[in-house]
Amino acid sequence: MYSVKQDRVRLDVFVSESWGISRSQAKETIESDGAVVNGVLRRKSGFELKCGDEVEFTPPVVRPLEVSAQNIPLDILFQDDYIAVVNKPQGMVVHPAASYDKNDTLVNALLYNLDSLSGINGVIRPGIVHRLDKDTSGLLVIAKNDEAHRSLAEQIQKKTARRIYMGLCDGNFKQPSGTVDAPIGRNVRDRKKMAIRPDGKRAVTHYKVVESFGAYTLVMFELETGRTHQIRVHAASLRHPIVGDSVYGGSQKLYSNGQLLHACVLTLRHPHTGEEMRFVSPLPPHFKDALKRLREN
Repeated sequence: MYSVKQDRVRLDVFVSESWGISRSQAKETIESDGAVVNGVLRRKSGFELKCGDEVEFTPPVVRPLEVSAQNIPLDILFQDDYIAVVNKPQGMVVHPAASYDKNDTLVNALLYNLDSLSGINGVIRPGIVHRLDKDTSGLLVIAKNDEAHRSLAEQIQKKTARRIYMGLCDGNFKQPSGTVDAPIGRNVRDRKKMAIRPDGKRAVTHYKVVESFGAYTLVMFELETGRTHQIRVHAASLRHPIVGDSVYGGSQKLYSNGQLLHACVLTLRHPHTGEEMRFVSPLPPHFKDALKRLREN
């Protein structure tokens, strides 16, 4: 049982965040099996909670994994009985989806390389707590059991886990640092894209210029929230899209094989010991090569 700490919270949102499951799982389970609010069974996922409400919920039973294990090499920086930290290469999809085959994803590789994975996110996304876009490289923490998953999800929700990225952007930034606080939602004209919308979810990105090249700028980004395509959308909103990002207007002259965006630093507390852990991933070769060409010119 969990207590609600603020007014006007949707039941499915509260269940998703409190029990560490996806929003779709929360909604589906509420509308079929229900959730108990102050002793009353509720089956409307959009039911509005208020501060002080008590919510009881039984998470869905996880079915046997349907995604097959594949012998795909992984760069594993750390692993114990609770978590694994991996360095995802550019071009690898994190988990199967309707638009991708159920093969050659990070999840397929995890099933082969790790001895256990959290089952909270079901058969398609076992162990996945947060994601990176297909063409974004870098650090991901994987939950190996449900205890770890709940702890990591809470750290991300409460913003105690830090995620820092390096991105090469088009143009020359006028300000050396700043913050973009602009809500993000689905693009109404293209459902595969995201856009800044007044009715979107709050999204906050902090940025700092690292190195300027005239026509390009190397920028450090830190996520305060974690919306889909957040850095890419916010960078484009500054009129400095990520180089190689054809979806959001990034230039293709210097690099054209996906966005030059890399998750380079991840800080979190170990879900069992509470120890603060910091992981660093150097820029991958394709990113270094682009910077080398800029510096030589």
